[in-house]
Amino acid sequence: MRILLVEDSISLCEVLSEVLQKEKYEVQCAYDGEEGLNLAVSDIFDLIILDVMMPKKNGFEVLKELRAKKISTPVIMLTALSQESNKVQGLDLGADDYLSKPFSTSELLARIRAILRRRGDVTVENTLSYQGVVLNLSSYQLIRGTKSVKLSQKECDIMRYFMERPRYVAEKEALINKVWGFDNTFESNSLEVFISFLRKKLSFIDAPFVINSIRGVGYQLGDKQ
Repeated sequence: MRILLVEDSISLCEVLSEVLQKEKYEVQCAYDGEEGLNLAVSDIFDLIILDVMMPKKNGFEVLKELRAKKISTPVIMLTALSQESNKVQGLDLGADDYLSKPFSTSELLARIRAILRRRGDVTVENTLSYQGVVLNLSSYQLIRGTKSVKLSQKECDIMRYFMERPRYVAEKEALINKVWGFDNTFESNSLEVFISFLRKKLSFIDAPFVINSIRGVGYQLGDKQ
């Protein structure tokens, strides 16, 4: 799970990053709203923790632009502004949760877990489903009815990306960054190999959908013809 932490206090960022990394989350920090927005629009993060009072762009402005760009990544807002009107503003702009400073790290972790459980129909059994196809995120199995096939970890990560965004056109660069991270030497031509493997495995279990290539852009799930 990748978390983007947008917070102008470097010391708080360092503390929260350490706490989150101990919980096995991957964390990337941004220290102003403009940098945070530029990272968030890549759509490679599973969750955004967003401070309100920041230089260049405040958290409300960042959130408004994200939702205008159809970025649906869950957002937890952090702020010292505890007035009800501020909370209402954040929620109305599309925040998923709101946490007033000061807060305990245990409460933040609990709120993160609650949001991630709701993301993309992930169940308590750690599975993701779409059109009758189940992806087991623990065993890396893709299942439909009585048929199942084993995926590699990266294949599972790619399939998860698609199933969480079933009608979303996934750009190649965004998909590579999501699965392999920003600091990688992975080439887009190699991604086609993984997509080919997944197509064969979807065919093997008689999935009702396929992975279509969108010329010059990337890939998208589509109904089987």
